Amino acid sequence: MFRPKPPVQAFKDARWFQIAGQATILAVGLMALGFGVSPAQMATAIGVSLGAQGLGSMLLRGRFDWKSPLISGLSLSLLLRADGLWPFALAAALSIGSKFAIRAGDRHIFNPANFGIVLMVAFSGAAWTSTGEWGGAPWFAAMIAALGAVTCWRASRLDVPIIYLGVFAALVVGRALYLGDPLSIPALRLSHGALILFAFFMISDPVTTPMDSRQRALFVSAAAALAYIGQFHFFISDAIFYAPFAVALLRLLAGDAGAGARYQWGTAPGPLRFIFHARGRASAPAE
Repeated sequence: MFRPKPPVQAFKDARWFQIAGQATILAVGLMALGFGVSPAQMATAIGVSLGAQGLGSMLLRGRFDWKSPLISGLSLSLLLRADGLWPFALAAALSIGSKFAIRAGDRHIFNPANFGIVLMVAFSGAAWTSTGEWGGAPWFAAMIAALGAVTCWRASRLDVPIIYLGVFAALVVGRALYLGDPLSIPALRLSHGALILFAFFMISDPVTTPMDSRQRALFVSAAAALAYIGQFHFFISDAIFYAPFAVALLRLLAGDAGAGARYQWGTAPGPLRFIFHARGRASAPAE
């Protein structure tokens, strides 16, 4: 029998902010932008995520933590689209299953929702991403960034979206200047809601990004560069999802993914650090 995880003191756990932020974005998207995800699909993504987490925790005699799988279910509801329910169920099962099946040391390697999205879009033929629904409304992008900034600050990962968007923006603007395109074109690309959401709510996952700030900057920069190359040179519309998956896979193959300190939910937010602070803060294992 698995035991419930002891509650973290209110608002010390960054996942509370992420859940509130993602739920707000999803609600606004459904009401204002007509997101093409049904209540049944959202319930399936969230329900299977919670069920898979509970099953994995029970089999491995671990503590059941509902916040992380809820975040995965919300992420799938925001970013994955399909015509039926089973793609959401399978994506959720793959997402949470990857946390238990693909590990280095005592940590999982891939962002769960990103893992499920990549496998479903690449191999099922029955699912696609929602990037076409988000548009480039500045107010929506600003709302996502504001909610995401609070979450990333609380998780001590505000450097991640800043570096990711900075590298991606530099490449996109540089391409526009090289081609002689007006700067309104890269500005529109950079205000895309799905890109902002990805930067602040997915690749910034503190458990699957390196604790060391220099390694984290390299990880994030590589993901941004691969996303740019995939999107603009190979015309892969979902390159932003494939890129961190590829970088995480390379870390796993290189034997680097399980090394170093581990992130613990509920730790106090640290100072904003880029590549100038070489070592991350050690902490206890995280779910």
